[in-house]
Amino acid sequence: MKLEEFKSLTGLEKAPVYWDRRYSKNLDKLSKPVYTVAKEEDVLITLRDGCKIYCDIYHPAEIEKAPVLIAWTAYGKEMQAMRHGSLPGSSNYFDHSLEAGDMDYFVERGYTFIIPDPRGIGKSEGEFLGIYNPQEQEDLYDTIEWAGTECKWSNGKVALTGYSYFGIIQPLAAALQPPHLVCIMPLSYTDDYYQHGYYGGVGCTYMNMYWELCPSNNPVSWTTKMMGEEEMKQLMKDVQKDPDIGINTYFAKMFNVWPPKYHTFYLDYLLHPQEDDFWKPRSMKYKYDQLKVPTYFKCGWAPSGRWSAPVFNAMNSDEITAYKRCGVMEGYNGMELPYRFMNEEMLKWYDHWMKDVDTGITEEPPYKLNILGRGYRYEYPLARTEYKKLYLHTFEELRWEPAAEGNLPPDSFTHRPPHITNRVESLVYTSNRFTKPTEFTGPIELHLFASIDSDNANFIAKIWQITQGGTRMPLCRTGMLKACYKLDKEKSEIGRPVHDYSEVHPVTPGEINEYVIEINPIGMVFDPGTCIQLEIKAMDNYEAQAGAWQAKMDHLGPIPSANTINYKIYRDKDYPSHILMPHIPETNGELWLQPIVTNEIGVGASGKGSTH
Repeated sequence: MKLEEFKSLTGLEKAPVYWDRRYSKNLDKLSKPVYTVAKEEDVLITLRDGCKIYCDIYHPAEIEKAPVLIAWTAYGKEMQAMRHGSLPGSSNYFDHSLEAGDMDYFVERGYTFIIPDPRGIGKSEGEFLGIYNPQEQEDLYDTIEWAGTECKWSNGKVALTGYSYFGIIQPLAAALQPPHLVCIMPLSYTDDYYQHGYYGGVGCTYMNMYWELCPSNNPVSWTTKMMGEEEMKQLMKDVQKDPDIGINTYFAKMFNVWPPKYHTFYLDYLLHPQEDDFWKPRSMKYKYDQLKVPTYFKCGWAPSGRWSAPVFNAMNSDEITAYKRCGVMEGYNGMELPYRFMNEEMLKWYDHWMKDVDTGITEEPPYKLNILGRGYRYEYPLARTEYKKLYLHTFEELRWEPAAEGNLPPDSFTHRPPHITNRVESLVYTSNRFTKPTEFTGPIELHLFASIDSDNANFIAKIWQITQGGTRMPLCRTGMLKACYKLDKEKSEIGRPVHDYSEVHPVTPGEINEYVIEINPIGMVFDPGTCIQLEIKAMDNYEAQAGAWQAKMDHLGPIPSANTINYKIYRDKDYPSHILMPHIPETNGELWLQPIVTNEIGVGASGKGSTH
């Protein structure tokens, strides 16, 4: 099909790169942009306890009722409609909270689009208790039911939509099984909210950002709901005894406000460094059996954080019995908001479930992955995976064969805390260059034999693709582990090590231990002349840290140790440290996506994708 024919048939301006001609049906019946957008501001929703929250509603002006898409977040409803072009992350005006999506795109195609302000946000009444808390999940249930029964612009069918925050909240609310919810499509997803904030148990300042992103008129710490005043005050004192926390003046501000109204969610974060009853209600992995609506899980090959592993965990779960599918859709093209990259796929999904148009989307194989360097393919997990051990060797090398000798001296690096130096030491190991295209797709784990001269430490590992010219491609694979958390061998699977994050087990200084570290799944072809590089370190500042004097906590990344720690990495016959890499043999051509539009140059989807 030629592009002009496609555009005439579908009403779309572009042919999405992720559509396959074999699984695209009834393209002429896709919703067309034939309506104008009407807006209703500050529409009242009364929740079950009487709390009043307000929403903005965008609806087709020419029809009375339409299926509803709800985009829920604590980021503020008004700014979701602000437009000043598509902004990349490098823009000074870039705002990561602009995540509701392209409401005009869907309203013009016959959907009602609702963006509420949750309780305690904007003009809405009540207490803002932090993101994804149980009260928020219940409030979204009430909002879904209000949209299904009381909203005058609704035909009674309701779905959830949105990216990042807007995506993560969707399954949590769906697990409560609101009767009028038809389907969900989380464009970002996490199943383990503890590891979302403490990847591998390593604390991070990532969640510090919510104070500036969530315009709360009444912020309240969720911990105040979990315990009494004196118990919480004592907990705030106890947490500061950790030298990594106690040294930080930014953290001290949060611990010395009472009532605790400053940086309430990050205060909660710091008060719960182990997985406990603060985190579990926010973690979908404990609720998979309660998810009963069709779900499209989506993620990208994120360079940091824990984004892609949760999507594959959900897809692998036998507890989810509803229809499910996933897409790992983006490549190297970075982030751009408002988020439009998935507009066409979203339309195909929502038209199928909300308007009963057989778009062919449920006939597609359930996994659609963008294999970096090659294109889109249907397959995962790959039964034909050949797990290969890539061993750490002397002279900072990575080799596919193990070391021949034992009793070799270890490599070492020293972590020095940021109050005495800006230098971040690391060890870097590099493979030989590939002589033919070589694909790795699937989960990765690092087996590291190491000792530290402390009772605890951060291990941060990054796997890079090195180009023929010697530069690093921007999309690395990252894993982390706090040394004090034990591996649960019974629950662990290949590529998916499981640790017990509920209890701290101090390490014996100088003792050699095997640390098994989850590294985010990969989907990448290494071309001839490229190679693999492994970096091991204890700190990992975001790039903006060095040049900024403000917002230092936003850029700090993993919370570093306040002490000098020496790391020894063993890699010989006695201690075979290695990366377990998911090697994929040559792929049958039928598994590769067959584009819906042929013989066109530069055909793409709407806007750039995102890294998560």
